[in-house]
Amino acid sequence: MSSETFVVAYEGDPDDPNVLDYAIHRAKAEGARLLLIHVLEWSPYSFLTPQEVEERHGRRKQELARANEVVMAPALAKCEAAGVPADGKIRYGQVVELILEETKTAGATVIFVGRAGSNSMAARVFGSVPLGLAQVAPVPTVIVP
Repeated sequence: MSSETFVVAYEGDPDDPNVLDYAIHRAKAEGARLLLIHVLEWSPYSFLTPQEVEERHGRRKQELARANEVVMAPALAKCEAAGVPADGKIRYGQVVELILEETKTAGATVIFVGRAGSNSMAARVFGSVPLGLAQVAPVPTVIVP
């Protein structure tokens, strides 16, 4: 069995399981383990009042609990059912930056990411998560349609 870890940048869309299914298939074939990373975009605002900061902290806890229940727990259960060892992390912040951080920390050898369906001008001008990872990742990045 390989000691490799594959990172899955996981959005958690139940209607589009392609990236998770593909990562499970590859991990089974290569005896690797998966590290699922789900990032909730969150930017700190320095201009909030103390009351707003406290309210935001409460919402953040609720969002973490919901993301774990709705996104991460079912994904990890799917990996377990397939016989693939997996761990999951939910983080707040910039998606590309955090996926790269977790990849380096885990010593992962591959990143799997789903191809975003956005054809918006903003995505073309400013880039997307798959494009960002493909450009700066220190390991191969597999973009799954």
